[in-house]
Formats: sequence, structure tokens, C-alpha cells
Amino acid sequence: MTQSSDAIVPLGAMRFNSDSQKLEYWNGGAWFQIKTFSPNLDGGARGLFIGGGYPNNQNVIDFITISSQGNATDFGDLNNATLLQGACSSRTRGLAAGAYPSASNVIDFVTISSTGNAQDFGDRTTAQYNLFGLSNETRGLFGGGHSPSATNIIDFVTIAQKGNAVDFGDTSQAGHGVIACASPTRGVIGGNSNDTNVIDFVTIATTGNAADFGDLIRGAHNLGSASNTTRGLFAGGGAGPKTEIQFITIASLGNAVFFGNLTVARLCEDGVSSPVRCAFGGGYEPGNSSVIDYVAFATEGDAVDFGDLTTARHAPSGVSNAHGGLG
Repeated sequence: MTQSSDAIVPLGAMRFNSDSQKLEYWNGGAWFQIKTFSPNLDGGARGLFIGGGYPNNQNVIDFITISSQGNATDFGDLNNATLLQGACSSRTRGLAAGAYPSASNVIDFVTISSTGNAQDFGDRTTAQYNLFGLSNETRGLFGGGHSPSATNIIDFVTIAQKGNAVDFGDTSQAGHGVIACASPTRGVIGGNSNDTNVIDFVTIATTGNAADFGDLIRGAHNLGSASNTTRGLFAGGGAGPKTEIQFITIASLGNAVFFGNLTVARLCEDGVSSPVRCAFGGGYEPGNSSVIDYVAFATEGDAVDFGDLTTARHAPSGVSNAHGGLG
């Protein structure tokens, strides 16, 4: 497969190479193959939607097979009914931290390839709700959040080893309703309760304060987010439910760009992803939503119906065993 107009291809563009049968992205000078992996799961890449509710909080955990379409299936239960958690995952474990309305420092975990109830992992350095989570295969980061006031604290855990979190650094602004996604190297953090358009980033393998990445298309909070190794997507969000999906190229710095629209305007949904697809589930329309819709990372455009969660709910948290932070 040849490319006759490489000089005008935008940074971060993606294509399917019909010769190699691989996805590729443009780094500004050449096309590079997107690295993918096969999760250790016979059913394929799996996404979990954890908790949610409001005003009646739920402890339900649902799962979907991201490469398919259809309704979610029951996975198990959290230790407590809650919503607005920060969540992250390795290929093996999914972690969820925080609680609403009584802020908590508790971190729960599940084994993604099985089904079953959550177990205790350890504690965060601080008790919060409405926080973000992001991860690569080794480290999980939690940050932002609220109780009794908005914070800029980031802490981290080693996902394979149960235990308490350790201080990582700070985001550039205190806020809750912050969302995040990652590549294996970099975590990207956007939006907050002040409806700012700020996007920060951190290098996951180090510790230290977040640095400026660029800006969202508009100021917002409680968007849904997910990524593959190349692109991060931010969808919906406040103030007021929106359909807008925007994307960034994680390896570069710069402002978000319009991608397409969700099937339904909402906020407080969350995303799960494989190297190819991102699915957004739940949220508030107004009214709790059971909608799951999806997009393909490589092709900008509007979302398509995927199916429904087992119950309609506000602010579930999404994890997968195939997201962009895992390579």
C-alpha cells in the first residue's frame, strides 16, 4: 500500500494498511504500525461498567465484549453501592476507588477475565469522590475529586500488588468531575468541576506534577473517556448533557479536535476500549441512561448503537483489559 500525499497527512491520522492488514498512524514523517495484543480472555477484549446510580446508588458491575454488539451481562458486585469512582486497569485487574456521597479512600479490585464480586485492594492517600483513574500495565493513578472541597492530589498504586496508594504529584488545578485516559507512557487528564477546558498530562513511570497538554474544545466536567495507544477520546459531559466527541493524539501536545457525536446527549457516562473500538455506557440524559454506543478510533464520525447496560444508571466507571495504556 502506497501513500502519495504523506506531506499533507495530519499528525495522528490513522489508516488500515490493506497489504499488512494492520492499523497504522502518521507521526508527522512516516506511518507506524499500531501495536496490539490479544488479552488473555477467550471472549476477546472485555469492558466493565462499575457502579453508578443516583439517587439510588448501585453496586452492580456489568461487562461487554467490546468487539461485538449487544446488551451488557452481569459480572458481580462492588463491596458498596456507589458512583463517581475513579477506575483503571491492567490486562488482569480492574480497580475502582472512592465513593459517593460519603467520600472514601477505599480501593476495590476485580479480576477482569472472570466474573465475581469485588475485593479490597488497599486505601488511597485521601478520601474523595468524583475522581479520575488512568493506568498502564504496571501503575494505576487516581486523582482530583471532592470532599469536603475539590483537590488536585494524584496518588498511585502498583496494580499487581495489593496495598495502599503513594503520593504521585498534583494536577495543575483542583477540581472534581475530571476524566483521564492513557498510552503506555503518558496519562492525559481533562476538564473539571469549574468547566475549564484545560488538559494536563503526566508521565506514568515517573512521579511529579502534571504539565500542560492543550485545551478541550470547550470547558466541561464529567465527560466519558477512553483511549487506544494513539488517540484519546472525550465524550459528552457538562455543563448540560452534550453529544460531542473530541479527540487528542496522546504522543503529541495540542488542543482537542472534533471527532463526531454520541447517539444520545449525556454527561457522566464512561468509556471502555480495545485497540480498535471505544464504547461509552450509562450517564445522565437527563434521567439515568442505559445506552451503550461505540465508535472506531481510526474513523472519525458519529457513534453507533451497541446495546444497553443491565440497569440505567448515572456515573458508572469504565475499565477494560485492552485499553490504550496497555500497549
